[in-house]
Amino acid sequence: MSLLVRERAALIVVDVQEGFRPYPVFASVASSCAKLLQAARILDVPRLVSEQYPKGLGHTAPEVGLTDERRIEKTVFSAARAEGFDLEGRDQAIVCGIETHVCVSQTVHDLLERGVEVHVPADAVGSRHEIDHERGLERMERAGAVVPTVEAALFELLQRAGTPEFKSVQRLII
Repeated sequence: MSLLVRERAALIVVDVQEGFRPYPVFASVASSCAKLLQAARILDVPRLVSEQYPKGLGHTAPEVGLTDERRIEKTVFSAARAEGFDLEGRDQAIVCGIETHVCVSQTVHDLLERGVEVHVPADAVGSRHEIDHERGLERMERAGAVVPTVEAALFELLQRAGTPEFKSVQRLII
């Protein structure tokens, strides 16, 4: 596995929807996903947002801060299997969202199977139950995913300090 490189990476936000708002980790995951989205915009990293059956689970929560991101509706658990999924030629993916052990995990496993290098920031994914979150992360890591934090992933994408992008992204995490 290599470090994240902005010219190779894409961001995938999985199912941070209103229906999951009652989860204890929802606010934290939504905030972390919002930071990743804002940084991806600053760094010109392609962004894709999935919504699992929005008629039943609602749309992406407003605090995630969607603007012009590509959105795909899905009924399959893996976003990578949904109609309209496209990494735009990128061979690295940062995957965040809900739930760690279901839709995030299945998306990650499908991407790994396709030869994509996957990074799953541990503080940007969550499940209703902590045991599911922990086991989901462990399983993805054993399969070959890198499990950094949001801050670590963003500093890898930045690669250096002293740039306008660095200052903008730094404001997101401090």
